[in-house]
Order: sequence, then C-alpha cells, then structure tokens
Amino acid sequence: MFEADRASKNLGMRLVEARDGFAVVEMAVGPLMVNGHGIAHGGFVFTLADTAFACACNLDGGGVTVASGADVTFVAPAKEGDLLVATAVERVLYGRSGVYDVTVHRGEDVVAEFRGRSRTLPRRG
Repeated sequence: MFEADRASKNLGMRLVEARDGFAVVEMAVGPLMVNGHGIAHGGFVFTLADTAFACACNLDGGGVTVASGADVTFVAPAKEGDLLVATAVERVLYGRSGVYDVTVHRGEDVVAEFRGRSRTLPRRG
C-alpha cells in the first residue's frame, strides 16, 4: 500500500519497517511544514501517525482497511529539521474493526500519541 501512497511520499515519508499489525514510518520536518509559531503544524504530525497506522493495518492481504476514526494528543513540539518517527502497533482486532496505537518520537522524546480505529471493507466481486 505504501508504494502507491503519493501523499505520504511527497511529504518525504519513508517506510522503515512493516509487518502484520506493526509499522514504523519516518519523516523530517521540512520548511513548508512549520506554522506561524515556528513549530511543526499538527496536521503534518497527524498525517505521519496516520500513515504508520495505515501501513500497520494493511499488510495481511485481507482486503482494504481504512480509518473509521482517530484521535491525537500532542505532547511536545517538533521543529524544522527534526526527524520524526511514528511507530504503530495493533492493540485489538474484532471482526472487521481494529484499534491501533501510534507513538511519534523525536529521538527519545514523545511528540504525539495517536489512536486509530480501523474498518476492513467487504471484498467486492
């Protein structure tokens, strides 16, 4: 799925690791990602976490899985030039639904915590 993700790739994201229920994606905060306060715009941090979430829940070949909802808590600011790493972990699957937690780090510091809820779409065909 990541290979076809033009949005994430155009933001400079790189898939570091992926296996069923787990993914690591990284992104450097670029100059066009900084808001008027001089820190990374939360939307870009959310997008990084969302991409890791998507990679973690679309590896098993069981169909297309999409987000049914997500929440993010911003813990610390990131700045231009920071390398952010998002690690997504599957917490539970129930039927076609799932819950995933994603932690976004800058080195040892946590920048954001994200919880995504997934839904696998019925197969067509």
